This record gives sequence, C-alpha cells and structure tokens, in this order.
Amino acid sequence: MSLCDLAPDYIRAIAPYQGGKPISELAREMGLNEADIVKLASNENPLGMSPKAQMAVEDAIADIARYPDGNAFALREAVSKKYGVSANQIVFGNGSNDILELAARAFLQPGDEAIYSQHAFAVYPLVTQAVGAKGVVVPAIGFAHDLDGFLQAITSKTKLIFIANPNNPTGTLIKKDALKAFIHAVPEHVLVLLDEAYDEYLNEVDKSEAVNWLAQFPNLIISRTFSKAYGLAGLRVGFGLMHAEIADIMNRVRQPFNVNSIAQVAAIASLADDDFVARSYAANQAGMVQLAQGLHELGLEYIPSFGNFVSFKVKNAAQVNQQLLKGGVIVRPIANYEMPDYLRVSVGLFSENAKFLQVLKKILEANA
Repeated sequence: MSLCDLAPDYIRAIAPYQGGKPISELAREMGLNEADIVKLASNENPLGMSPKAQMAVEDAIADIARYPDGNAFALREAVSKKYGVSANQIVFGNGSNDILELAARAFLQPGDEAIYSQHAFAVYPLVTQAVGAKGVVVPAIGFAHDLDGFLQAITSKTKLIFIANPNNPTGTLIKKDALKAFIHAVPEHVLVLLDEAYDEYLNEVDKSEAVNWLAQFPNLIISRTFSKAYGLAGLRVGFGLMHAEIADIMNRVRQPFNVNSIAQVAAIASLADDDFVARSYAANQAGMVQLAQGLHELGLEYIPSFGNFVSFKVKNAAQVNQQLLKGGVIVRPIANYEMPDYLRVSVGLFSENAKFLQVLKKILEANA
C-alpha cells in the first residue's frame, strides 16, 4: 500500500492550485535577467503597496518576535468603521482564499453540494473537494454566471453557493439588481458566498452594495482581499463580512494566528489610504484601455473585463505562452478553467503592458 492511500479518495483526486510563475523561476529556466522580466500573471497591483502601509510595516518589524493579535482587534475596528458593520460580523483570513476555505470547512461535509460557475475561480472546487463535498458546476453563458441555472441546480443537498463578482478569470460582472434578486430567490438555508476580490477596480456605478444587504440576507457572506488594489498580496490578508452567527461558526475553525502582525498593521494603514486606492483604480483604467486597444490592433478577440486583467483568445495558446516566457513576459494560461484557447494578462504599468504587446506582436507575426 502506498502512503498516499492513507488519504481519502477525494483528497487524492485534488489537482493542486498552480499560481503564476515567479520571476526568479523564469529567470533560472530561461537564463534571463530578472530585471528584464515582466510578470503579468497574478493580478497584482503594479504600483506596489500603499506608502502608508510601507511605513506601518517598517515600524512593526521591531515587534516581529511577538505573536500577532489572534483576534485582530485593531484591524477589526478599522474594517468595522470602514464598512459600517459590527465587529462580530467580521472574520479575518490569510488572504480571502482563507475565507473561502473557512466557509467550506465550517458548513460543508461529505454528501453536501456546493454550486459554482464554469470558468470561475479555481479555489471554489478545491475547497469543496477538500472537505469531501460535491461541486456542482453551472455552465456559463458568454463566460458569465447563469444565475437562473444556479437556481435550477439547487437541491436538498445544496449548502453553499460561490459567486465571484467580478469573475476571475473572465472579468465578467453581474449587475446589482440581478444579483440581489438572485440572493432573494435562494433558500435561506443555503449560504451565498459573494467573492468581491476586485471590487475596488469598479467605477462608482458598478461598485458593490452587498454590504448593505447583510441585514436583509442572513445567509450572505462577502469576502474581500487586500491582495489586489491594496497591493498586499505577499502579506496574505483578507476578510469576510456576514451575519454574526455565521461569523461565530467560521471563527471556530479559523486558526488563532492566521493573519500575521505585519499584515494586520499594513491592512489598517491601507484602509486609511484612499488616495493610493484612487491612484490604483486610475492606473488600472488606463492600462485596461492600453491592453484592449493593443489586442484589438493585433486582431485578437478578448473578453471585456471589470477586473485588473483581461483574457484574450489566441491560436495555439500553450505555444504562445511558452514563446512569451522566452521573451521575458509571464501571463497566465487558463486551460484549467476550460478555456484552452485563452491566456489571461494582468494590467501592469504602461511600460509593462507595452512590452507584453510588443513581444506578443512579434510572436504572432512569426507564427503567421
């Protein structure tokens, strides 16, 4: 018997999550200079972190020998004030991925079902399968969530629904009235986890109002992250907003020191730096125009995106991805999202976007 056989079948069947290739790894593989490599694979903020967060991190280093506040008291106060929710409605995670996993661990068990869309974030099936529950995939319509299909997929075994808005990797957005009507139609005993990792990149018209719905829908969980617009991806900090009773259950399975002390102080400072978030939004808007125009000029089909990334269609996507890597450009292949003809590129700095488009143009011309 193999030692692997000691694990349950549903664990052995998991395909591990593959993150974007690190710059250092590509440099080693291809013999490239790290400074010449452009990474546009992981939807990171090209502006880096907030200056206020940078200063907070530097000040907090002196206390790194101490355990962090397991209840994140100061960060809890800051999030409570920012979003107008009670402190007992907040759960903190080691990135918003942790919130997704905590929800699955707290409320799913073998025999239960969780629903998510085709072409949706890869972590939804991972956390579902990790607890032995069954994932129910609703086919997408035009790369977007089919909310009517979700409602039809609900059974007596359904315990949890995952919805990403905007969705990753397609960048599609569900309008607020349709989303609210959907949540209203979901049975109260089924939890709806609304993943809003990219909300800071939405304009004022499209920006989420879901926090205002929490009082109306006690089965609603909203997950947010500091990894994207706030630029704290390396520190891994996110949070969930929900009914206090739901938060209480999720906190029972949460590890006591899952958010480190540096991440906590950086997140507090980031919440107070509205100017940085505004600059990140503006840079993303400009970069999205640059990428969309460039892809259009290259004659490539792409999915209009509400995030900080865009997925585009190209012949022989796997081959083009390898050629981009050789050219010092890292993007994200998304064949594992049932999109084998697409690659996803994050919005970078103007120079980074320009290099991506330049290298891609040479590849397409060489392959013509």
